[in-house]
Amino acid sequence: MRIYVDCDPGIDDALALAYLTASPDADLVGVGSVFGNNYVPATTANALRLMELYGRPEVPVARGAGRALAQPARAAMDVHGENGLGGVELPEPGAAPTEYSAAETLVRSARSAPGEIDVLALGPLTNLALALSIEPRLPELLGRVVIMGGAVRRPGNTTPWAEANVAADPEAAEAVLGAGFATTLVALDVTMRTVATGAWLDALERIEGPRAQTTAAFLRFYTDWYSRVFGTRQCAMHDPLAAAVLLDPGLVVDADEVPVRVELQGAHTRGQTVADLRPNRDPGDQRPAVTLVGDVDGDTFFTRMTDALR
Repeated sequence: MRIYVDCDPGIDDALALAYLTASPDADLVGVGSVFGNNYVPATTANALRLMELYGRPEVPVARGAGRALAQPARAAMDVHGENGLGGVELPEPGAAPTEYSAAETLVRSARSAPGEIDVLALGPLTNLALALSIEPRLPELLGRVVIMGGAVRRPGNTTPWAEANVAADPEAAEAVLGAGFATTLVALDVTMRTVATGAWLDALERIEGPRAQTTAAFLRFYTDWYSRVFGTRQCAMHDPLAAAVLLDPGLVVDADEVPVRVELQGAHTRGQTVADLRPNRDPGDQRPAVTLVGDVDGDTFFTRMTDALR
C-alpha cells in the first residue's frame, strides 16, 4: 500500500508514524508537515527526526502550510510540549525538507501514480485544500483518504463543538470533506473511546529498545495532560488509530456513510463537523458521503500498536 502522510508531529503523530514504519504493508511515498500541534518549523523538523528514529530516513519530508486559509495559526503545545514531542530531545535530522511544498508534493505524487496513493491526514487539512486548488482532479487521482478529525456524536476538544484539526482550519476541512475524495473520517467519536490505559502504558515502558523507550517518553507528557481530561491515567490514541484504519479497514466494526459539513459562521460553533444522520435525509442532497467511523476493534489495534513499537 502506497501512503502519503500529512501530519503535524505531535506526539500522537509520532505514534502513527511508528505504526506505519513497522508495517511491511506500508510503502511511505512521502510525509508532509503542517502547523497544528506546533508551528510548521517545529513540525517539519519533528517529521524528519521521527523518520530517522523509526528507521525510514529516506522517506522525503515536505514542508507544508504555516497558517490556515482564513485565520491565524495556533499550536497545542500544552498538549504536546514546547517542542511538540513532550520535551524529549531527538538528534538534529540529517536530511532536509524537499524543494517542493507539501501541497505540491502531494499533487506531483498523485499525478505520477493515478489511483495508487492513499493519504493519511493527521493535522489541519490546509495542505490537502491547497493541493485541491492546484489540481481539482485530485479526488480522482488519489485512492483512499483517511482523516483524523471532527466530532459528530461527542463534544469537541478545542471548543465544546469543534475538534482541534478541523477548528484549526475550518475552511480547509469544509473544502476537503465536500470534494468527493473516498474519505474515511476517524473522529473523536471513536478516538476518545480508544484509549491507552495505565496498564498498556506500563507494558510499553517495559519494552526494551530505542523505538519503544523513546515513544514511552513522548507519552509521559501526553498522558499527564490527558489524565486531567479523563480523571485517570490514560490517553487518547487519535492519530495511530487513523493509521491503523487506513492499513486495515477491517478494524472498523461500525460506520455510517453520511454527508459531513463544517460550520464556518457560528459564533459558538465554528469548526463543528455536522453529519446528516437522519434515515430520511434529503435524497436530493448532492454532498458527497464520507465513511464516518463509529466503532473499532480496539483490542486488535492495541496489540498491533505494541508490536509496532518493539
